[in-house]
Amino acid sequence: QVHLVESGGGLVQPGGSLRLSCTASGRALSDYAVGWFRQAPGKEREFVATISRAASRRYYADSVKGRFSISRDNAKNTAFLQMNSLKPEDTAVYYCAAYFTVTGATSENSADYTDWGQGTQVTVAS
Repeated sequence: QVHLVESGGGLVQPGGSLRLSCTASGRALSDYAVGWFRQAPGKEREFVATISRAASRRYYADSVKGRFSISRDNAKNTAFLQMNSLKPEDTAVYYCAAYFTVTGATSENSADYTDWGQGTQVTVAS
């Protein structure tokens, strides 16, 4: 099991940027696919982005494509979500998640992820 801690959330104006970090401990993050999910008040948790172990595959939700970028630094046991051109509808708690895999697979399905962080709040408002 890998322990995940998100950071980097906060309050930002529409059009602004934030960079979320997901720092892993307990296991090598390089053995895990990583995903970012978010949950807005009164809504279900939704997929945002995912990246494979070696970063060879990256997929995004249509709502963030072209604005968000997922990356990872396995040497630092950390994954990132760069969020640009933020909109009020991006306001949510953002969660980092991971699952162990021996392949280059990724998943947009939250049920595939076994380890989750506690979440970090992102608020986009003027």
